[in-house]
Amino acid sequence: MSFDRKYLVWALGYAVAGMCVGLYMGASGNHGEMVAHAHILLIGFAVSLFYGLIHKLWLARPPRTIARVQFILHQASTLVVSLGLLLLYGGVLPDATVGPVLGIASAGVLGGVLLMLYMVVKADAAPA
Repeated sequence: MSFDRKYLVWALGYAVAGMCVGLYMGASGNHGEMVAHAHILLIGFAVSLFYGLIHKLWLARPPRTIARVQFILHQASTLVVSLGLLLLYGGVLPDATVGPVLGIASAGVLGGVLLMLYMVVKADAAPA
């Protein structure tokens, strides 16, 4: 499966998850998971969708290893951030426990952005 399609599938999965959290909050009247909901939709759905578009429109042949590492890093980090925030704002785990994990996972999301930036810059610099 191409990277653009992988990102699209994951993006839509995050959209479903984020909307389910939103529906839960609306139905229960408990909006405590708002931060998790926003992060699932932003770094899960929106960023994954943008990465898919970047692959489709600008990265015809990305460096395979870098693209694979970037994909795995983004998805793993986003999953950890999403689950960590759900556990934190759901009152399941205290900040002292989940905070360091969220910090590392957030750095992973940033690392994914930096790898995507690298691939885009290298693709732009490559001769046609």
